Amino acid sequence: MTMQAALRPVPADPAMPALGRTVAIASGKGGVGKTWFATTLAHALARRGRRVLLFDADLGLANVDVQLGLQPRHDLGAVASGRVGMAQAVERFAPGGFDVLAGSSGSGALSTLDAAGVERLLVGLGGLAAKYSHVLLDLGAGLDWPVRRMAAWADTMLVVATEEPTSLTDAYAALKLHAADRPGGDARLVVNQVTSPAAGARTAAALGQACTAFLGRAPALAGYVRRDPHVGEAIRRQAPLLTRHPNCPASQDVEELAASLVGE
Repeated sequence: MTMQAALRPVPADPAMPALGRTVAIASGKGGVGKTWFATTLAHALARRGRRVLLFDADLGLANVDVQLGLQPRHDLGAVASGRVGMAQAVERFAPGGFDVLAGSSGSGALSTLDAAGVERLLVGLGGLAAKYSHVLLDLGAGLDWPVRRMAAWADTMLVVATEEPTSLTDAYAALKLHAADRPGGDARLVVNQVTSPAAGARTAAALGQACTAFLGRAPALAGYVRRDPHVGEAIRRQAPLLTRHPNCPASQDVEELAASLVGE
C-alpha cells in the first residue's frame, strides 16, 4: 500500500441509499467545521455536474456569505420580513458553480422565528428544491427547536463531528433527537479534522456503539476529512478550498465523500 493510499479515508458504505434532494448539515455544537464542510460539499457536488443550492439555515449567526466572500443583495432576513420572495434572494456563487441563499447574521427576528415562520421558510424552500439536484441546509449549532425541525424536514441529515469528546457527546445528542423527530430517518456521520484514518475509525466506532446501545442503530459513515492547514488558509482568504488548493488532503477527502454520496 502506498503512503497516499494509506492516508485515504475509509470509503462510505456502498449499500447506503443515494443522497436525498434536501440535505441538512448539523453538528450539535459549534467549532467543528460544519459551515466550511457545507460550502465545500456544495462545491464538490457542483463539480460533479449537480445543480446545488446552499441555504444558510443558521437563523441567528449565519456566516456562509462571509466564508465565501459573498456580498448578497438580499438575505433570509429580507425573505422572512416579506420584502422579497425566496427565489429573489438566491445568489449565484460563480467561483463554486452553485447558488446560495444567505442568512442574516445577528438578526433577532430570525433567531426568534415562531413555528409558523419556520414552516413558511420550509414551504418556500421546498418550492425551490424542485429546481436543484441537491439543496444543502447549513443548520445552526445547537439543538434548538428550529434546528430540529429543519433537520427532520430534510431527506438526509449529515452530522459533522470531530475526535473531541465534547463533539461526540453533542453529535450523539443530535442523532438521538433526530431519531425521535424522524424515526427511521437517513442520518449519516462525517468525521472532520481527523488526525489519521485510524483515529477517525475509532471516533466513528465509539459513536456508533453508543447509538446502537441506546438508539437501536448506528448512523452510516459518510466519510472522514483529514486535518489540513490549507483549510484555515482558504477560510482566511474567503476562497473555496477546492479552487485554491484542489489537491490538498482535505480537498481530496471532500471530493471522494461527495462522489460516494451520489453513488459514483
